[in-house]
Amino acid sequence: MKEQKLGPWLVTVAAMLWAVDAPFRVFLTTQLSSTTIVLMEHILIAICVLPILLPRLHELKNLSFKEWLSVIFIGFGGSALATVLFTQSFHYLNPTVAILLQKLQPLIAIALAFWILEEKLSKNFWTWAIVAILGAYIVSFPNLQATGFTWNSNMLGVLLALGAAFFWGGSTVFGRFVLQKVSFQMMTSLRFLSALIFLFLLNIYYKTLPELRLATSKDWLFVFMTAIIAGFISLMIYYYGLRSTKAAVATLCELAFPFAAVIVNWKFLGATLSLMQIAGGVILLFAITRLTIINEKEQEKIVEVEARTI
Repeated sequence: MKEQKLGPWLVTVAAMLWAVDAPFRVFLTTQLSSTTIVLMEHILIAICVLPILLPRLHELKNLSFKEWLSVIFIGFGGSALATVLFTQSFHYLNPTVAILLQKLQPLIAIALAFWILEEKLSKNFWTWAIVAILGAYIVSFPNLQATGFTWNSNMLGVLLALGAAFFWGGSTVFGRFVLQKVSFQMMTSLRFLSALIFLFLLNIYYKTLPELRLATSKDWLFVFMTAIIAGFISLMIYYYGLRSTKAAVATLCELAFPFAAVIVNWKFLGATLSLMQIAGGVILLFAITRLTIINEKEQEKIVEVEARTI
């Protein structure tokens, strides 16, 4: 049962790796549009995934119509559209509000996991789920009050941020669904390649493709860092861990992202780290530890039930 113990922690590590791109994105967003940046990332990642995709093409026959719809949701929605929606929401409301709204991701993912994957959740799960969300909230808002939200915020910005939360939360569930039929390497490849198609069409629509010619060698270097570390490597680790982690548990492990983001921003961008944020990070990691134990026990029960039916 080693995978059941390791799975949630691999998802946590992957989520923390998502935060390392902040120093690079600060530079990139001053030079290029968000759609161009995301397209450049996916071009580089596509080059990386092709060698691992080609030997596994036979796995595609395992995918039914429902799995292909899930792949489209993950690639178009979770890998491309969600990032664009989230970035675009900053134009209409305080970025802090957009970040706060992303805390709805676990609730969205848990609801979808219950409905689509029929995951049964114990009382202990709900207890530590609440603790994990509390820890993530403290990391994001150490004064225990979300600043910047007013009822006068532009509704379009709120809808954009909620759309990002829906696609990211849903991608966790649908990724778990597809992993029942293909390897984590194939899932990673399908996510990025399907997103690349969508991003090309999106950049054509916004007429931002010419920006690719304007990108400097330094731009491409920074995009390479974000694409490989926060993109390709992190998603390989993520889907490997997700294979043996319930979607409801995985989405809470992903709350390690704001904790890591605070540390990265403190170290590289000069943002201070308060004692409350450190405390919130400790609470979050402790809750993830407890959720890992719950995940292991519940996966053991599933294996026992399957063994009895053989």
